[in-house]
Amino acid sequence: MEKLSSSVNQTLQIGKKIAGKLRGSEVILLCGPLGSGKTVLAKGIAQGLGINKNDVLSPTFVLLRVYPGKYLLQHFDFYRIKSAQDLLALGLQEYLSIDAVTLIEWPQRLKFLLPKEFLKIKLTSQAKNQRNFKFTAKGARYKELLERIYEDIRD
Repeated sequence: MEKLSSSVNQTLQIGKKIAGKLRGSEVILLCGPLGSGKTVLAKGIAQGLGINKNDVLSPTFVLLRVYPGKYLLQHFDFYRIKSAQDLLALGLQEYLSIDAVTLIEWPQRLKFLLPKEFLKIKLTSQAKNQRNFKFTAKGARYKELLERIYEDIRD
């Protein structure tokens, strides 16, 4: 499934709609180059969970930021991680077992630590404020989630 966003506000709205379909224990991978809109989408998801979008910052330098809302939101950014071994040392597996919505930017750094099931959103820049979102789901639960999201954002 793909969706085009033509503005920052539309990206925030897509994030809010995604959040409206969550049940509180999802792993969402946010993929794309620097400046592709991953953190803006994370702000929209947070807003949809009742979290002030202005509180949501890129966790690039701290790896993880946690926000209380309708569901606990864990926002990881692995841009600066050198190896999956570093993530093991940080106790990543324990974080992934917590009942929370988990957003992971730069998930390719996880390698063998990637969860078996997840929703993946690949973001690419099309123009100044235009972003393309390509959604893929791994696992039956996430395929069902993607169907619910698609019903809400397909227009």
